[in-house]
Formats: sequence, C-alpha cells, structure tokens
Amino acid sequence: MKIEGVWLPIITPFINGKVDIQSYVRLIDYYIDQGISGLIPLATTGESPTIEEDEFETVLDKTVEVVNGRIPIFVGHGGNYTKKAIKQLKVIERYKVDGILSVSPYYNLPSQEGIYEHFLQISESTSLQIMIYNIPYRTGRNIDNETIYRIAECENIVGIKDSSGNLKQSLELLLNPAPNFSNLTGEDASFYHHLTLGGSGGILASAHLVTNDFLDIFQNVKENNHNTALQIWRKTYPITNMLFQETNPAPLKYYLYKKGLIHSPETRLPVTGISKELKTKLDTLLPSHKCID
Repeated sequence: MKIEGVWLPIITPFINGKVDIQSYVRLIDYYIDQGISGLIPLATTGESPTIEEDEFETVLDKTVEVVNGRIPIFVGHGGNYTKKAIKQLKVIERYKVDGILSVSPYYNLPSQEGIYEHFLQISESTSLQIMIYNIPYRTGRNIDNETIYRIAECENIVGIKDSSGNLKQSLELLLNPAPNFSNLTGEDASFYHHLTLGGSGGILASAHLVTNDFLDIFQNVKENNHNTALQIWRKTYPITNMLFQETNPAPLKYYLYKKGLIHSPETRLPVTGISKELKTKLDTLLPSHKCID
C-alpha cells in the first residue's frame, strides 16, 4: 500500500471527563465521506498522552468497527522505553489495522544509534506497516537524515511524518528520497511546497477544517496543476496558521463543537480551552471560507 494523500490525525472528543464515542463515530463517517486518504487515531492530536489504557482499546475497537475497511488506519504509537512500546504494539495487533505512526523516543535524548535500534526492534517485532514520526521540538532529539535512510531499509518501515522544522533537512529527504519510502509532512503550513517538491502528502490536523481544500491541493499538484493548487493554498494557509496559535487540538475542538460535529470542545489537562481572543479570530475567519458550512 502506497502511503500518500491527506491523512487525518483525528481528535478524541470528550464530554464530562469521558471519551464521547457518539461524536467520535460521527467524525469518522464525516471525514471518510469527505474523502480523506487515511485515518490516524490515538496520535498526539487525539491527546494520546491523556488516554487511559481501557480508553485506548475502546477507541481502537470503535475505529476499526466504524471504518470497516473503507480507508487505511495507522494507530498513534510510541514511547521512550522500547520494551514498553513493543508491549503496547501487541495490543494494537489484536485489531484489524494497517499500521502504526510511531514517534521517536522523547525526553531521554537517545543517540542516533539508540533511535535506530529503537525502530529496528519495533520493526522486527511486528508485521504491521510503520511510519516513523520525527518531531524534535517535542521529543528533544532530531532523527538525522542518515538515520532516517538507515531506518528506511527495514522492509515494513514504509514512510515518515516529517515535522523536523528544518527546511534544509526536509529538502534533502524530498530531493533524495529513500526507495519505496513515503514522505508525508506533519507541518500543516508546509503542505503546498512539500507536495511541489515531490512529497507524498500530509498528516494534517488542520484537515479537520478545510478538508476539501487540502484534498484539492493534493490532487491538483499530482496532476501538475500547480497554479490552481497555489490559488487554493493562498486562502487555506491563513486558517492553518491560525489553528496553531494556541495548543493543538483545542482550536480544532472549538471549531468542531461550533459546527455540531462534537458535543463539547472539552480537552484534558494540561491542555486547556482556547482564549476569547482566538475564538473571536476563528469566528471571524471561518464563516467566510467556502468550505465551512
């Protein structure tokens, strides 16, 4: 399976301190109908650090049930203890999913060799497909390109979510791609130029909002209609930029609540709701956009 297109790292809705399964089901059906390429539950946009063990399996079970094979599912996965990450992987393997999105170990600042061995052991422990996730401004350690190329040699490690925040590093990966290895951006604001430089797509929190625009941009670039894609991107970019002025996914949840897709904009501490100032900005910007109903 080639990993490309617009993938959604879906939020986890909460109400009164519990996972709101009814809203979650509604979200899955809504975004599949919109045409997203794949779904990533229980990632950081889904507030995975705050999900209890029993909730993890409840959400995973409901995701598989509702998706019912319509699009691929890659489950958010990772940790800074390799053995524990592999143990969690065995839970994921009980469900009919296509793969995992596995973040680089955080906080304990492993060497490049430690990062490589971490992913190698995960790769050797499962037949699931694996996308690695490089986001050094959250994990504290970058995955260097040399290490990425080594990791990409593992047969079931099929791609990367690149949130390196380093344009030079990202350009090198795009211009010198590893064979049979998908390169998706995790930087929403970089989506257009990532595609025009040969990127495979994006794993985009802001695709919760202007989903059709992201899909149109991807399709137009794929068909070499770059000017058309750029015109769409020019009106989409301000929305993407605004969503990350405060902690993700709180701005998304505010929008989805106002749209009626979820019952509550509730987040879990330490993430709090958005400020009055951002609410005003979103209220002003979003209704003027043609894809908002």
